[in-house]
Amino acid sequence: MEHRLWGGRFAAPTAEMMRRFNDSFRFDVRLAEADIAGSLAWAAALRETGLITEAEHERLVQGLTVVRREFESGRFEPREGDEDVHTAVERRLYELIGEPALKLHTGRSRNDQVATAFRLFAIAAAQRVQRGLRGLQLALLEQAERHTATLMPGYTHLQRAQPITFGHWCLAYVEMFERDRQRADDATIRARTLPLGAGALAGNSLGVERERLTEDLDEFDAVAANSLDAVSDRDFVAELLFVFALTGVHLSRMAEDLIIYSSAEFGFVELDDAYSTGSSLMPQKKNPDSMELLRGKSGRLLGNLVTLLTVLKGLPLTYNKDLQEDKEPFFDSFDTLDLALQVAAAAVATMAVRPERMAAALDDAMLATDLADELVRRGVPFREAHGKVGRLVRRALELGVPLRELPLAEYQAVQPDLDTEIYAVFDFARSVARKASLGGTAPERVREQCMRWRATLGGAGAA
Repeated sequence: MEHRLWGGRFAAPTAEMMRRFNDSFRFDVRLAEADIAGSLAWAAALRETGLITEAEHERLVQGLTVVRREFESGRFEPREGDEDVHTAVERRLYELIGEPALKLHTGRSRNDQVATAFRLFAIAAAQRVQRGLRGLQLALLEQAERHTATLMPGYTHLQRAQPITFGHWCLAYVEMFERDRQRADDATIRARTLPLGAGALAGNSLGVERERLTEDLDEFDAVAANSLDAVSDRDFVAELLFVFALTGVHLSRMAEDLIIYSSAEFGFVELDDAYSTGSSLMPQKKNPDSMELLRGKSGRLLGNLVTLLTVLKGLPLTYNKDLQEDKEPFFDSFDTLDLALQVAAAAVATMAVRPERMAAALDDAMLATDLADELVRRGVPFREAHGKVGRLVRRALELGVPLRELPLAEYQAVQPDLDTEIYAVFDFARSVARKASLGGTAPERVREQCMRWRATLGGAGAA
């Protein structure tokens, strides 16, 4: 027989094009494991309330276990009438155990059933993304541990600013991705609210103890306090899509840096061949396609977030079919980010760092602030010191020499008490070492940050 979860009041069948428009099995099949987990918990609740017998409960468990194995092994065979994964599971369960399968949906609606399964999937997805983020952080940390004192230019406005260490650059992204991990964890806290037992919208009237359900579904910490909100809430999807999108933005920023740094003009790093591609025309080309795709896919992640927010913005309480559009954006963002994090971690772990190219890009003008600081130490107010050093920079440009080769007379013209000791400022390692405030780029501070992150993230240190 055709297995449908509705249709008794309909005199005519669903139009074929409407069926194709309405059906969601092709994408929500991914919820099979979560759906079965929810059904097992619901079957236990039905048994405890006396709505099914011990024997019926045993048959339901046996049947659902078989269906779960079929999905896990790829042997599950969908039928044309499978409107969604929930229909498919119940249909297959009926084929396996007969009459008891018709009792599984007692007191339950697809509204609370779907919301429960989706939350279970989302919680697992968030945990996987957190693991991916940790993997990327570890790759960055290992590079930082190797390069705590490797000097490079730091940039603002993509103009050379002050010298920093490459290790410090790596740790900046470790910090950034840690906030993404924390946001995923925070969003998961709210996803752990169980909607099962809320029925279609008004609750259930068959005596099912909803609090008991959290014992069988230990991913949940509490039950939804309002049945209307329980079946219509998709905040957990929106929050995680935001986390995924912002993580994508951070990946894009890192990728942009590495695209620039791997160019011939910079040459600070070289991506491994395994994470680069070539040109079909130009034999010499080595393109940073892994990074370019990370940068490009951030737009996809942002678009999926906007898609869901647009779906939600005009919905009245409670459930509306529009909410079927919550899954494809989520699945796509999760899949995109999951692979992106793996690629990013591998590309960072295997890239070659070129300290000599970084050192060659250092410029005396980047020590202008150090020069101003030296004047401050001699009692010159900073605003005056800034102006004096600005005039020295201009004079060096006019003479076509670096600041360290500017004659002493030029320095004394702006600050008469200066002597040859002023030239000690022009030492990039000294400059970096002096940035020893908490969170600064001084190698000792970078090593401290590395130790803190190693304790936080675990794993073996860089060789």
